[in-house]
Amino acid sequence: MASLRACCSLASPSFAVPRLRPDATQALKSSPVRTHLGLGVSFTRRRRRESSEKLLVKSVLDEAPVVDPSPPPPPQGDSIAFLKLKLLSAVSGLNRGLAASEEDLRIADSAAKELESAGGPVDLSKDLDTLQGRWKLIYSSAFSSRSLGGSRPGPPTGRLLPITLGQVFQRIDVFSKDFDNIVELELGTPWPLPPVEVTATLAHKFELLGSGKMKIIFEKTSVKATGNLSQLPPIELPRLPSELRPPTDTRSGEFEVTYVDADLRITRGDRGELRVFVIS
Repeated sequence: MASLRACCSLASPSFAVPRLRPDATQALKSSPVRTHLGLGVSFTRRRRRESSEKLLVKSVLDEAPVVDPSPPPPPQGDSIAFLKLKLLSAVSGLNRGLAASEEDLRIADSAAKELESAGGPVDLSKDLDTLQGRWKLIYSSAFSSRSLGGSRPGPPTGRLLPITLGQVFQRIDVFSKDFDNIVELELGTPWPLPPVEVTATLAHKFELLGSGKMKIIFEKTSVKATGNLSQLPPIELPRLPSELRPPTDTRSGEFEVTYVDADLRITRGDRGELRVFVIS
């Protein structure tokens, strides 16, 4: 029997359970972190110095700092967001195309083709509402010809002509089929008179010719003074008699919408003109 007890004592050794000071035990029992994590604290020594106990409790109760998640990486590859950014970067700083060189034209056209290819065919018969709104022209390849008419006849740009081109917009109403080209101009005057600021609106109606092709039909031109003369009423320019009109009205035309979404639109005109618009 004595030998049996000796074997049992060797097979199952007993360990002394350390005792905690009453104040430390009570602090750990009431610790919200202990309750939340479901963790117990064990000591391998019977006694610890008071400074060690305080350090242990502090390490359990301290909360780890919360780090804000890092921002998402910029779009890459052939994603639509990346290709839109690439196109906008290509046309930025070109003064809507007036300052574009041959190399600038090539880079902008290549970036537009990449976005057009990624976006796929445009079907305005199903998504005509995407055209609704006021669009700001940020690039026209035809402006590189140094003509305010783009690829169509228009006054030339330059220091000798006292006309400064401002912002250009297109206002489209898909319900009334209105399609207005709006051009802000600054007209030079003899010194010491200040320049005259005007807004010319070329009103059109539009119709669809296919899934992405549009035709605009010119109706009238009105000019409204802005700035110091904004109180003046708008003036509607008279149209030429039918017998004096050219065979084709250069203010009407056809173009194709090759890409459109909620905030960017690309069109290619019947004279090879590339235009890029953003919603305004």
